[in-house]
Amino acid sequence: MEEVKFKVCILGDSSVGKTTLMNRYLTGLFKDPSKTLGADFLIKYLDVSNKRVFLQIWDFAGEERFRFILPSYIQGASGCIFMYDITNCESLAHFQDWYKVFLDGTNQNKQEIPFTIVGGKLDLESERKIFTEQVSKIADDYKMSDFLECSSKTGENVEEIFVKITKLMLQKVGLI
Repeated sequence: MEEVKFKVCILGDSSVGKTTLMNRYLTGLFKDPSKTLGADFLIKYLDVSNKRVFLQIWDFAGEERFRFILPSYIQGASGCIFMYDITNCESLAHFQDWYKVFLDGTNQNKQEIPFTIVGGKLDLESERKIFTEQVSKIADDYKMSDFLECSSKTGENVEEIFVKITKLMLQKVGLI
């Protein structure tokens, strides 16, 4: 089986669930979140389309005070996940800021690196303030294939997020 390595960045405001998503994906467990200081990364292997994929998943702090260091950490990224909280309108309102941070770090245009949008905290559906139509418009405006929503608490769609971005990265490099 062919082995491929990819670096994936997870960006978004503080407290949207980036660290919790990454931990749930890697351990299968829901842990109370802790604040990320600067950046953190973890590694996961997965098999997709007859390829053994080594994912280096980078989780970036959402606070404004850390943004100046992010472009240097983003260099070499193969894909990106922007995460927002479905119960917090402000977290989606900052999409364009985070998109610019990502582009600054990659020095490439938006079509060159797979980028997906993920709404977190789906288990708080009753408190929803961001609706799929809003996110669908952003995905269309930025020519993204789709977006997903998940719950790190229940595990809903967590695996699918990483499989989806991995398939997009494999397609980008012509391996599927």
